[in-house]
Amino acid sequence: MQSALEIARQAELKPIEEIAAQMGIRRHLLEHYGKYVAKIKLDAIDELADGPRARYIVVSAVSPTPFGEGKTTMTIGLGQAMRLLGKRATVTIRQGSMGPTFGIKGAAAGGGYSQAVPFETLVLNLTGDMHAVTAAHNMLAAILDNHIYQGNELGFDVHDITWRRVLDVDDRALRNVITGLGSRVDGVPRQTGFDITAASEAMAVLALSSSLADMRSRLGRIVVGYTRGAEPITADQLRGAGAMAVIMREALKPNLLQTLENTPVMVHAGPFGNIAHGSSSIVADLIGMHCGDYLVTEAGFGADMGAERFFNIKCRTSGLEPDAAVVVATVRALKVQSGKYRVVAGRPLPEALLAENVDDVQAGAANLAKQVDNIRCHGVTPVVAINALPSDFPSEHEAIREIAQALGVRVALCQPYTDGGKGVVELAEAVVEATEEPSKFQLLYPAEMPLKQKIETIAAKIYGADGVDYSPTADRQLARYEANGLGNLPICVAKTQYSLSADPTLYGAPTGWRLHVREVRASVGAGFIYPICGDMSTMPGLSSSPVAYEIDIDDKGEIVGLS
Repeated sequence: MQSALEIARQAELKPIEEIAAQMGIRRHLLEHYGKYVAKIKLDAIDELADGPRARYIVVSAVSPTPFGEGKTTMTIGLGQAMRLLGKRATVTIRQGSMGPTFGIKGAAAGGGYSQAVPFETLVLNLTGDMHAVTAAHNMLAAILDNHIYQGNELGFDVHDITWRRVLDVDDRALRNVITGLGSRVDGVPRQTGFDITAASEAMAVLALSSSLADMRSRLGRIVVGYTRGAEPITADQLRGAGAMAVIMREALKPNLLQTLENTPVMVHAGPFGNIAHGSSSIVADLIGMHCGDYLVTEAGFGADMGAERFFNIKCRTSGLEPDAAVVVATVRALKVQSGKYRVVAGRPLPEALLAENVDDVQAGAANLAKQVDNIRCHGVTPVVAINALPSDFPSEHEAIREIAQALGVRVALCQPYTDGGKGVVELAEAVVEATEEPSKFQLLYPAEMPLKQKIETIAAKIYGADGVDYSPTADRQLARYEANGLGNLPICVAKTQYSLSADPTLYGAPTGWRLHVREVRASVGAGFIYPICGDMSTMPGLSSSPVAYEIDIDDKGEIVGLS
């Protein structure tokens, strides 16, 4: 089969104004970036608000392998399949980070015959949103260090500064650095570090803002550090939020592209799936909600992470309520959840995992059952999508179907990669049925619940933990956030995506374990508290053989190696 890049280059794209017209978006709301990409002005939110409301579908998954289980491909394929059923659908997805694109995972554009295009434009910079977030974040860091150099009027404790710098690269050498070395005029030396741009709080702010004014307000509330008396210092106090808002002003407008089958797709914002909530922007959904019969979006990683945060952070903030959820399952993911195989990013899958083995699929079924339950406990109807891969066997697909049917949920065999929309029609039909059931959406916890109780509710109900243990540092931090009036914020637990627990070696639906919280950070501007569990890094590193080695320009000046 041809590569995603080769398939994309053969696509018959329509001018972007024709794609917008499908959505009811008129030309005066578009800002063109060439023939096939445009930004949508925020005025579209108000102009479309009186139109019919689309059914809201979120695509999640079982606990994934390092290779991903095809959520973006399934999301795009589902949008394409709706059109084959005579439905109008719009897709919203995150913008991928160039760090992982040049690292291991590849582009976040879908794949095969279910991808967003133009591929190269999407994967490489798009309209510059990532760069805007990077520049805004680092502008604030520069203002902060300059403030300290100029006398530190606000009284920063230089050992309690929480605002680091960011870059959109995978570079482990930047995780911990010392700035200000050199002569006296080169700044005040202090230890700090870099995160990847997707982990920036400014990125989370971009994704959770509903308007330009809302974004400006959220940027102003960002806490960048503390005084020696443990008082928080904000971006507004530092007088840096205004410059950030100016830099990110254009980035707040969603990017409109299309799928290979000319279904509208908005690609906007890219918050980290571990540290932040891992969903595309609220403004894209506010627009897409009135652009057709169905709005299909995606939440990062498994339902214990992306879907839980989608419900309790994004939907809590936007006020939008989902009508159904898709849980993507693959044979390989369930086999890995049996605990019998070790899969390492950048290395071939074990030969034994690729052999026909229904027993191993059934052994990993507990993970699928728990992720289905994680959707149901929010009052949302789940639908299981079996993402068929070339290495699978029909008996293994049938095993997943039987598992889903035993759980009492709709299930569909899908081939979005090889067959595009027509490979997802069975799923589309099941989703249409699911959305016709009355919505009973509910949040997992109320805003007024104390922070520890919120963490413990997520740990018990979503992860299956017996309880939560807090380090002395985490205890102090939670007490400080409650004292500073942040106790009403939702929780975003930072943990491994490979297990329902915080230990990536615990598979299936583990029991008899406790969640250990080593530290807790506050994204006050974005509007959530994130406890950090396990060995989490906010700056990825490159593997021994990164994708970057294969990316180049050929003799004709064409890009090669993107995947």
